Amino acid sequence: MDFSRVGLSPEDQEFFDQTRAFIAKHVTDEVLRRDRETGENFSEPVHLALGEEGYLTSDFKLESEGGFTPVRRRIFHLEIGRAHTPWFHWGTTAVVAKLVRQFGKAELVDAVLPGVLSGEIRLCLGYTEPEGGSDVATCKTRAVRDGDAWIINGSKMFTSNAQNAKYVFLLTNTDPQAPKHKSLTMFLVPLDSEGIEIQGIRTLDGDRTNIVYYSDVRVDDRYRIGEVNGGWTVMRFALDAEHGITETEDHGLQNVSMMSEHGHLMAEAADGVAAILATPDANGNRPIDDESTKYRLGRSLARIEAALSTPGIYGRVALIQTMRDVSPDLMDMLGTASALPTDATGSADDGAVEFIFRHGVPAGIYGGTMEVFRNMIAQHELKLGRPSYGG
Repeated sequence: MDFSRVGLSPEDQEFFDQTRAFIAKHVTDEVLRRDRETGENFSEPVHLALGEEGYLTSDFKLESEGGFTPVRRRIFHLEIGRAHTPWFHWGTTAVVAKLVRQFGKAELVDAVLPGVLSGEIRLCLGYTEPEGGSDVATCKTRAVRDGDAWIINGSKMFTSNAQNAKYVFLLTNTDPQAPKHKSLTMFLVPLDSEGIEIQGIRTLDGDRTNIVYYSDVRVDDRYRIGEVNGGWTVMRFALDAEHGITETEDHGLQNVSMMSEHGHLMAEAADGVAAILATPDANGNRPIDDESTKYRLGRSLARIEAALSTPGIYGRVALIQTMRDVSPDLMDMLGTASALPTDATGSADDGAVEFIFRHGVPAGIYGGTMEVFRNMIAQHELKLGRPSYGG
């Protein structure tokens, strides 16, 4: 395994410098402060600037289509992450836009894609229902045909970024009598349609998500994505991307696993803890010189490194489980000040460890619960068969 630093050509070095300058200009302290207050993981000025500068187009396209080379894509994603840029919802928008391009009608693609690449159009996911949990195929949101349109009624939970999006990629049931995987149809529903109500919900880690209600929402058939009752075919592509089980590239510069950016946040917080523990007090004593503290810190750092190096769907589980296990130990080593959040007077390392402690809970349900991913590993990777929940 080669851990050497990638040498940059003069052109790639120039791209690196330009990207870092762009981020420094646009991802300001005010942008980060607003993101902490709103929990939206989104900044419209930053998103529009990324579109205007061509970054969204280059990230969306393959290299063969004129998109980023692997080196430039890696540079871009690393620099975006290091700056804590509030742009996580670009990933959702990009996945949905690719499905619209693949399964949508040409007129819809022409209406949506340019705005996606300019940053003016954002897309969100309408999968989970209040009583549905991770099994999205139990969908009860109904779409009933009415001539050249559909009438939609139901509700969806965890529709993150709906308040900043123009369309929702909505899973509906169009045939309640059919088996659950053969009753689904996907739509790209304009969120300004009459009958849609968006209500914000705050999660434990301060993020904002939404519950969205659909009451007699009329949607033209041109917004249908894929075949009627063929929604599961479309959904599989989206879920594979969200679960991180799509075919990986072999150039070695891609993320090791899904949610690796969460691992980078955890590693950054742990580095901050190490720096604090290595700082002498008024008497010249350093907490890190205590053998117990040294052992606990070393164990935490080793676990983080192992999680960051775990590939594929295994890494998705390893990263979040490590975040949940390590963050309480890091907080304990810092003492009571570690319980204070970011921006609070006296908080340890500006609340970095307190944040990952809270973040580890909701992060364990992004794209499916930890239990769902463990079952996927058991079934699809270890070939252990389907679980039995019978009494």
